[in-house]
Amino acid sequence: MAQKERVGVVVSNKMDKTAVVAVENRSPHPKYGKIVVKTKKYKAHDPENQCQEGDRVRIRETRPLSKTKRWELAEIISTKAI
Repeated sequence: MAQKERVGVVVSNKMDKTAVVAVENRSPHPKYGKIVVKTKKYKAHDPENQCQEGDRVRIRETRPLSKTKRWELAEIISTKAI
């Protein structure tokens, strides 16, 4: 089975070796057709603490690393402009 990948924005990096990534899912409402935005947060393993808040990252599914951590950082797509 292929590993799932998601692209999102880092919303927190306050934990050691962990980043919280918010992933947006945009889909039309089944009845009304309006685009509805749903956001889900994933805890991702960041072994070198290289993510900063606001960075756009790609995360990859992995084995369970802790009680809530099942994703790992695959790459940093873009950094937050200062």
